[in-house]
Amino acid sequence: MSIRLYDTSTRQIRDFSPLVPGCVSIYLCGATVQAAPHIGHIRSGLNFDIIRRWFAYRGFDVTFIRNVTDIDDKIIAKSNEFGRPWWAIGFENERAFDAAYDALGCLPPDYQPRATGHMPEMIEMMRTLIGRGHAYPADGNVYFDVRSFPDYLQLSNQELDQLLQPSEGGTGKRDPRDFALWKAAKPGEPTWETPWGRGRPGWHLECSAMAHKYLGRAFDIHGGGIDLVFPHHENEIAQSRAYGDAFATYWVHNAWVTIDGEKMSKSLDNSVLVADMVRQWRPIVLRYYLGTPHYRSAVDYSPGALREAEAAFNRIEGFLQRGVEQAGEVEPAAAVPDDFAAAMDEDFGVPQALAAVHTTVRQGNAALAAGDKESVTALLGQVRAMLGVLGLDPLDPAWSGAAERGAELTGVVDTLVAIVLGQRQAARERKDYGTADAIRDQLKAAGLVIEDTPNGPRWELG
Repeated sequence: MSIRLYDTSTRQIRDFSPLVPGCVSIYLCGATVQAAPHIGHIRSGLNFDIIRRWFAYRGFDVTFIRNVTDIDDKIIAKSNEFGRPWWAIGFENERAFDAAYDALGCLPPDYQPRATGHMPEMIEMMRTLIGRGHAYPADGNVYFDVRSFPDYLQLSNQELDQLLQPSEGGTGKRDPRDFALWKAAKPGEPTWETPWGRGRPGWHLECSAMAHKYLGRAFDIHGGGIDLVFPHHENEIAQSRAYGDAFATYWVHNAWVTIDGEKMSKSLDNSVLVADMVRQWRPIVLRYYLGTPHYRSAVDYSPGALREAEAAFNRIEGFLQRGVEQAGEVEPAAAVPDDFAAAMDEDFGVPQALAAVHTTVRQGNAALAAGDKESVTALLGQVRAMLGVLGLDPLDPAWSGAAERGAELTGVVDTLVAIVLGQRQAARERKDYGTADAIRDQLKAAGLVIEDTPNGPRWELG
């Protein structure tokens, strides 16, 4: 058994060899809590939840850190926009992220550090970097000297002479490509005291300090969205290794959720909030939709694609329900099938692993039709074992609350549709066919198909 994963730093699939035998340490760049999460935000946590579960299934002792960036330019901008304290905006949205992770069945991290809780570690890191000639203070700011670190830009494979560093609004840079470790105080902004003046941390420094605090000088995997490769992860590597840390051995990045090919983003006004989605769709279906494509493949959002995912998951769930009716409650098998394991071992190949799930479901349905209870029992256990690794077993007690909420939501929808159909029937009885047809068309646009029968109208999802 050997797990292989795609390492962004080498741009190839590599065998995973842990620093400590039998253990795996993972640092995932978590939420910047300036707003409530959309499904693009939550995809990273979901992908790494599956990766973490697979390592655990393979017998590794996993330490999983997912940070919270609770002080940042965007949070301060929201504070100014809404006239609310920056910490109130951060905490409110941190809770929204936690609720979204919980709703989609993500296991909680071992630790979830906040940036604002680690100012002493950041100050110590800056002091060492300045002392070693890798950083310098200027006008109350502290900058990292990128030319002092020869391996800068190896992760993103760029040329320094052609680099444009994102603007940070500070003064005193020796080189425009140097990046801020610390930002000098500005009127109305939150600040902390340092030997170089009051101010607040740069985004990149926060993660380096927290990774060092919780995982030490070296750890196995650093993860995050593909958009973080530069500048965030590139700058983390530079400051951490210049500080003396070996830092991450492997870099694993997930792709975006897009709409019409564009990254889902608040700034593009194309966000689909998790809180809205779980009101319309069962959370386990949303997890299936976001979690089953390969983590390095983009997911282009559309309601039609979600309906297809729902139909596919319903086929799996239908077998489980019928299997339990025939064979009784069956615990997950002790081991997943070999083809499922081989797919997961090869760069966490969830699509191929899912194909093994559907193959087993088809075999299970055939056994049900044949009345072969022994085979049904065995196949039911295999399906539950595979779904458990993916966090998608609807028979797992962890999903019971979500199932109840889904049933409640379905009951509400049934009631609302019945009211509207009653209005349509009343229009038909008074021969107002224009209104009746308009109601039917509106329901169809909402995804409902209406069939008039001798016993009254019936509806189903289209």
